[in-house]
Amino acid sequence: MSQMPQLPGVAACPTCEEPLESGDNFCGVCGADLASAAPDAAVAADRPAPPVNGAARAGRQEPEDYPLPAPAPAPPAAASALAGPDVPAASDVPGACAWDVPAAPDVPDVPDVPDVRDVSTADPRSAAAAGEQPAPDTPAGTPGTPGTPGIGTNTDASSGRRLCAACREGTIDQDGYCDSCGHAQPRERDHMERELAGVAAASDRGLRHHRNEDAFAVSAAALPDGSPAVLAVVCDGVSSATRPDDASAAAARAAGQSLLAALPRGAHPQTAMNEAIVAAAEAVNSLAAEAGPTGRHDEAHQRQQNAPACTIVSAVVTSGILTVGWIGDSRAYWVPDDRSASPARLTEDDSWAAQMVAAGLMSEAEAYADERAHAITGWLGADAYELEPHTASYKPDQPGVVVVCTDGLWNYAESAQEMARALPQDAHARPMHSARVLVGHALEGGGHDNVTVAVLPFPAEPGGAGSG
Repeated sequence: MSQMPQLPGVAACPTCEEPLESGDNFCGVCGADLASAAPDAAVAADRPAPPVNGAARAGRQEPEDYPLPAPAPAPPAAASALAGPDVPAASDVPGACAWDVPAAPDVPDVPDVPDVRDVSTADPRSAAAAGEQPAPDTPAGTPGTPGTPGIGTNTDASSGRRLCAACREGTIDQDGYCDSCGHAQPRERDHMERELAGVAAASDRGLRHHRNEDAFAVSAAALPDGSPAVLAVVCDGVSSATRPDDASAAAARAAGQSLLAALPRGAHPQTAMNEAIVAAAEAVNSLAAEAGPTGRHDEAHQRQQNAPACTIVSAVVTSGILTVGWIGDSRAYWVPDDRSASPARLTEDDSWAAQMVAAGLMSEAEAYADERAHAITGWLGADAYELEPHTASYKPDQPGVVVVCTDGLWNYAESAQEMARALPQDAHARPMHSARVLVGHALEGGGHDNVTVAVLPFPAEPGGAGSG
């Protein structure tokens, strides 16, 4: 998520007098919009910055703490912009779908992921919140899973309306507040979990934000040869833009649907990934068109309107290859099951700090210590400078897991080694438990941002197609 605008001079909520922290845009108790209680913040400084001197991504050097294998070359004519050339069509087999599929494409060889070292596990959300031992896994949507639909939703017998989670006496109005004590109620997106065969994801509002502006989609499909493919999409709304929660949800949904349609038809994973990111960008762009009463779509107008925006990272895991795609500063990591082998970061941020390092203007330590470090230089949205999807494929020589996440997690485990230490040793066998542990790691570290993570064991194993 890009840096939040600061609201000077507001120490407590003007509505309920709840003490505020620096950088809060909404009251965490009553939900009041703090922007109206203080002078306008300087949004321009918070908005993503344009590329420095037009520096090309191909010339960037990877940070020293995560040696990356060279990715496989992308398919020849991958699209690089919404208005750019068409992506080569995948094998078009009438009637093919996620459960009914024809014969498999050739997948090019890609380099091995390197090996090295020992790590330990981290405490999950329960330990972060109360210092207790981790609870056993519970399926999403069952008692004990915080914030999921149906949990703690006691209803008033006479009105049929939900009872307040705070006072247990008042009922909840359509605006989400108690009609007795006035407390804002937990939203469905405050904490979300989803698990399918071969993938699990969790998302949490965090401890400081008024709402969860992250979103994810997880799916499983069958390739034309009948082998499995598992995918996860994670999106992070840009807080300084309008409707960031809608932007992330629209992008995750569109990218997931695009991948689920392309992979069973025989599209190469990198081509399918590129198409999915373009589809996600179009979905986010459509939100700006909905918001504009004049119907204008020129660049100046979209910038003035501060169009909805988000970042995206996605991973596709098959029986022999893993593919990642991204725009922005959400990340993907590789962590081998053999913890004596080295983990690796598979993505490179579209951020101010990464560009400073790539241009040789600052060391990595200097760049990430700067207050502008997390200003993003690439995002999905009608006011994006350009659409440049990044994709890469890898062929690990051993089992492991892929972790895809927003900066709400990696801010507390930035290097590949730190992420490996936070990930449980049994992540391959228990991806849902591991996703919860990683969310808990971020909350224990301060939970200053929304936190979303998906865990995908590699290689993908047969388990059935579906989506979530």
